[in-house]
Amino acid sequence: MKDFFGDRLLLSTPEAEELYLTVRDLPIVDYHCHLDEWAIRDQHGFSDLGELWLAGDHYKWRAMRLCGVDEKYITGDASYAEKFRKYAEIFPKLCGNPLYYWTQMELKMLFGITEPLSLESADRIYAAANEKLKKMTVADILKRFKVEYIATTDAASATLAAHGTYGGTCVSPTFRPDSVLNMDTDDITDLEKVTGRTLTTLDALKAALEERLLFFVSKGCCIADHGMDFLPVADCSHSTASTLYARRNELNHEEKQALFSHLLYFLAALYQKHGMAMQLHFATYRNVNTAMFPAMGRDAGFDVMRGNVDTDRLVCFLDTLQRRGALPKTILYSLNPACVPALATLSGAFPNVRIGAAWWFSDTVLGIRKQLETVAEYAVLGTNLGMLTDSRSFASYARFDFFRRILADVVGGYVARGEYDAEQAKKLMYDVCYGNVKEFLKI
Repeated sequence: MKDFFGDRLLLSTPEAEELYLTVRDLPIVDYHCHLDEWAIRDQHGFSDLGELWLAGDHYKWRAMRLCGVDEKYITGDASYAEKFRKYAEIFPKLCGNPLYYWTQMELKMLFGITEPLSLESADRIYAAANEKLKKMTVADILKRFKVEYIATTDAASATLAAHGTYGGTCVSPTFRPDSVLNMDTDDITDLEKVTGRTLTTLDALKAALEERLLFFVSKGCCIADHGMDFLPVADCSHSTASTLYARRNELNHEEKQALFSHLLYFLAALYQKHGMAMQLHFATYRNVNTAMFPAMGRDAGFDVMRGNVDTDRLVCFLDTLQRRGALPKTILYSLNPACVPALATLSGAFPNVRIGAAWWFSDTVLGIRKQLETVAEYAVLGTNLGMLTDSRSFASYARFDFFRRILADVVGGYVARGEYDAEQAKKLMYDVCYGNVKEFLKI
């Protein structure tokens, strides 16, 4: 087999190979993920490769469903060994899928395994990986990948008791109050418990959110995050929002959007006040298979991208904040890549607004390449904030190497064609892979 996942993977020119080597061993700053901070604190180990890969990875779950695997072997009661074999069985079908790259890269980078995964090789790979996993904890994985900084994603009522510095890794919280802004009754109750407030009025809710935000900041939080199926609508008055909050259990879709948006305007001003960065994730259509939702719940692989994204709403949102002197540092992520050119041009109209990493369905070879090229042409590639995992899997740090290779190939292509200076390219690679995000977030 010709150089299967060898040193030149995804690097098509000598210039790309040289640039990749300049960033290959840089530390990792993962400024958005869904990792379990308790597993980091407690130095969690893994029973087997099946648990490491399949306990909560909806990317793999979706691929298995696409290949007709019974749900028993995805989220059902089959053993991890059985689930692993089913994943190995369908794996050769995933040509060109990012999972094919990530899986083989994880095998190589974590376990030194270079054999292609298949049903035929499954038992050998399973045994070899499990032997090494016996002596491997989460801390070992983070050290192997040189993970310097992790920003987890945390509800407004989270205790943050497990955040801190472990070994060489700083584990910091991210303020994510979406469930409260969505008027989730249980989460509002949790917010009442942790603040000791009775949240019967909008003013009381705002005071509770601000109290929790300040608590997050005291724990080293410098990032807020919001995920929404829509973009913010124009801000309504405090009086209108108060009336909506009083009727929060009976709002229609438009009213929910109005109340969510009003609270987002309120929080954005607080983020600006406290020097925090605001991440906005949008263009999602969640839980589209309503028959599966009662059994599977959220984040189980049944979300898709929106067909239409009204970026005009985003202009209104950012412009209103700017006029109020309340626009924080902002990072934009669209699940639908079709609107990235519009977002890139928009980022040039407001200070400290950046396009985030190619997200979710777009973090593919072509998706990342296209995102980088679009940012280069419509905005500025040299200020890009680089990669993140957005993952629940500790093995997913191989994705940073995936990104660095693609970035090196894109920039190396400009150099090879005589379109960009080779020495400037090295500095740009460092900035995008490490320096920019450290400066932007002041970490």
